[in-house]
Amino acid sequence: MTLPPAAPGTPSPEAAPSGTPRAEYPRPDRDRSARWLNLNGAWDFTADGHEGPITVPFAWESRASGVRRTWLEHATYRRTVTAPAEWAGSRTVLSFGAVHHRAVVRIDGTVIGEHTGGYESFEFDVTDALAPGVPAVLEVEVHAPADKRAIAHGKQRSIPRDDYDGVSFTPTSGIWQTVWLEARGRTYAASVALRGDSLTGIDVTAVLAGDAPAGARVTATADTGESVTLTADADGVAKGRIDIAEPRLWSPAHPHLYRVEVRTGEGDGADLVTATTGLRRFETRGEALYLNGERIYLRGVLDQGYWPDTGLTAPDAAALLRDLELARGLGYNLVRKHLKFEEPLWLHEADRTGMLVWAEPACPSRFSPEAAAAFEAQLPAMVERDGNHPSIVIWGLYNEEWGLDWDIPGSPARAEAAAHAYERLRELDATRPIVENSGWSHVRTDLLDWHYYEPDLGEWKDAVARLAAGEQEDFPVRLGPDFTVDKSLYGTADFPRTGVPIVNSEYGEGFTSLERAWHLRWETQELRRHDRFAGYVYTEFADVEHEAAGLLDADRRPKDWGGAVPADANADTVLVLDLVPLAAGADITVPEAPFTVDVHVSHHGPEAASGTVQAAWVPAGTPVGTAVPTAETASEPVKAEPFRLSPAVALTVPAAAGPARLLIWLADDEGRVIARAFLDAAEVEPPNRRGARPGEFEGAPLPGIG
Repeated sequence: MTLPPAAPGTPSPEAAPSGTPRAEYPRPDRDRSARWLNLNGAWDFTADGHEGPITVPFAWESRASGVRRTWLEHATYRRTVTAPAEWAGSRTVLSFGAVHHRAVVRIDGTVIGEHTGGYESFEFDVTDALAPGVPAVLEVEVHAPADKRAIAHGKQRSIPRDDYDGVSFTPTSGIWQTVWLEARGRTYAASVALRGDSLTGIDVTAVLAGDAPAGARVTATADTGESVTLTADADGVAKGRIDIAEPRLWSPAHPHLYRVEVRTGEGDGADLVTATTGLRRFETRGEALYLNGERIYLRGVLDQGYWPDTGLTAPDAAALLRDLELARGLGYNLVRKHLKFEEPLWLHEADRTGMLVWAEPACPSRFSPEAAAAFEAQLPAMVERDGNHPSIVIWGLYNEEWGLDWDIPGSPARAEAAAHAYERLRELDATRPIVENSGWSHVRTDLLDWHYYEPDLGEWKDAVARLAAGEQEDFPVRLGPDFTVDKSLYGTADFPRTGVPIVNSEYGEGFTSLERAWHLRWETQELRRHDRFAGYVYTEFADVEHEAAGLLDADRRPKDWGGAVPADANADTVLVLDLVPLAAGADITVPEAPFTVDVHVSHHGPEAASGTVQAAWVPAGTPVGTAVPTAETASEPVKAEPFRLSPAVALTVPAAAGPARLLIWLADDEGRVIARAFLDAAEVEPPNRRGARPGEFEGAPLPGIG
């Protein structure tokens, strides 16, 4: 039996009329697209001081909604819906991708369900309230508090303000993901969990609902033909395993997916849903990370999932899916989707194309037992909806002690909240590493990750070296313009200092795009210098509102990188230069005589890389990555073993006639270029300090080669 592949992002004309926004079926990972009805489009909208139409699924603050009102706290959506007459005899389910923050749903005035939590998907069985072929009024009453501090809201702005308000953005309130109806069997699989971490088969758990879940017969069939028949227990849960005779593993290089058809019941009234997963195992071994038994190094980028006109909602499927293509083009093999449950459509595309994902929930900003409970309440829905995705290799929880008042070390209750969230998530899913508090102050984690922003590249180089050597455990963190604290990697004295993989999961500096690209080049090479680290996550993928830290602007257009190619800095094989650069556009002064720079090779491929480091001067500003010039100099042969920095080789460089760019590359034994770097040589003037107060900026020499 072969099941047809899903076609993510393709609208279904019979389910969504022409012109419907976000018309595509939203769950290709859990496919019921044979019988569904898209409810996006124009709804009636009534709010405090406002009445008129709104376009679903866009938040009422967004331009795309047609409302564009901020700080509304209460609103009601209404529209007429008619389930297709041919659904008679089936059960009808009303599904919401996400509604921020609390939703009360009525049909013809009768409450059919309530949901609290602005990021989780949820659904209601409306069979008894919505007769097929009969129009009914669907109403969604929404409460989205302006004061978000005690609820999960991530980087949506709050009034009163969050402590981290400087990196917060316009809220995304109300219905902000697709709303749709589905027809299902009289007894149906409400959820299907697939796990392939055994690498030899797929473990299946189906939770049934509807008329008669207890004792129902369930057949799960993989697209390879193997199947298993199960009987649900008294709670309507059916568990079993599909053994795969010739398993094909999922990896970034070979992202093979299995589609599993789950059939509940028999005959014409049977329920059918097709879920997708992959066979893969992601694990820690000592301080290293392994995928399917092979060591892997994470080269990640932080993505906040915002768009200028639509907020947290992607404007269309093409824009959503293109973000993964763009991240891959920048050289990344992982995306950290920051403080947001991204749409299943995006996760399915990550599965399909082999992008690794670090997924995490939104957090509150202030600590209380109630806020901690609200944070944890998101976790079952996160795992239930997204746990089948092989692309998700890391679960995150809190970020930088947001929701813990920046005070794990000083508060046993806050430390316990982080540890308890870890334990709760581990109960729900034991197949992935978990980070309980990204950035610092770790109390219970599978990855020791750290965030560090440092504008001085000399200090960055030294601090990274000390952290790698275990000689330093803390680093300064600027929590505000007048507030700097020293944060430790460890939240408790007894946390193990060795044996846990270390990953930098936020870094990047500079005000202009040129400066940021310059910092990307040099900061990334220092992370690659140290074999102890298991990966990194650069901040960030694209600009968001006032936060202009992206490699791309908010519309996903490349910025001016000053000739840098991010994919070179993020490649499997990179060059690491023993040099502290001077400034963006002037890594070194113009050399009037030959000089020598030591070069290492960092290589993360499956086999050793060898070759010679070569270089040539080209005119200043020459694009990197164009045709390789004739080498003017070359090193002795160098060999880099996988995941071990090579010994240094000396590269003697001739003088330059004036400002110029030195292209540097590693050519393998067959002459192919497998790594690139460059140095800009230009005049470097001391900073203009005219008018400075007496005593300021004195005695600060310019850095040089060393």
